[in-house]
Amino acid sequence: MFALTFLGTSASVPSAERNHPSLLVEAGSHRILVDCGEGTQRQLLRSGAGFRRLNRILLTHGHFDHVLGIPGLFSTLRLRQSTEAVTIHASPGTLDVVVRMLSGLWGEGRAPIPLQLVPLTSQVFDAGEFAISCFPVRHRDTDSFGFSFESRARRHLRSDRLAALGVPDGPLRKELAKGKPVELAGGKIINPEDVLGPPEGSKKLVVVGDAETTEGLAERVRDAEVLVIEATFLDRDMAIARDYGHLTAAQAAALAASAGVKLLVLTHISGRYDDEELLAEAKKTFANSRVARDFDQIAI
Repeated sequence: MFALTFLGTSASVPSAERNHPSLLVEAGSHRILVDCGEGTQRQLLRSGAGFRRLNRILLTHGHFDHVLGIPGLFSTLRLRQSTEAVTIHASPGTLDVVVRMLSGLWGEGRAPIPLQLVPLTSQVFDAGEFAISCFPVRHRDTDSFGFSFESRARRHLRSDRLAALGVPDGPLRKELAKGKPVELAGGKIINPEDVLGPPEGSKKLVVVGDAETTEGLAERVRDAEVLVIEATFLDRDMAIARDYGHLTAAQAAALAASAGVKLLVLTHISGRYDDEELLAEAKKTFANSRVARDFDQIAI
């Protein structure tokens, strides 16, 4: 249901191997960026994802390492003569950062492409087959948010019931699969409940940007198939992590373990550590952990 491409996995200082934060989430016909750090447009090209149908950006917060890629991306979309509007969902404070950044380049209230700015509400976007909601995250006095992507529970047609009720292959079955009643040739009405099986579980992806604590997040991430969350520091540097408002790998792992998460993916990685150190610390508490690298892909 969800396909993830990690475009940038560094902390605030990038490295030769890691770009500033950005994540591409693809679901059905939708392609959504979560954060847009400096260099994101080049990462889109290097990953092979490109710019097509890239019309929605979710911003976790307004720190520059998460937003400075927006002007460059928009400039490229203008040069490609893109006419599709881009919608940015973010908190009012983060949208203000975006507005001031764009105004400094293109003039007050202007942007190089059609643009819609939407302040975050609890329900961010409903695409029908999936929905995106948001929740507050504490990070250095910013109005930061995490995002939850949830697919709808699906119900499949039962072939035994279709055969028993005499529903032929073709358009009638498609209508029933959509939840609509149909009329057979003899006038008999077949309702969807007559032929649909029980709902199958929905899928849940949760993305958390920078965070100074995991307090209050367990219920937000509970039972997620994948939790993507920062792990900028190791536990031995907890004092520094507190000063800078970031998590350790141990804290992220404890959150995943307490909330029944299936896979923990650590990102926002500081160049001061080897990946193996971060992974070892996380796996002490939560075995199914991994450290994201630029261009990693995960399918849910």
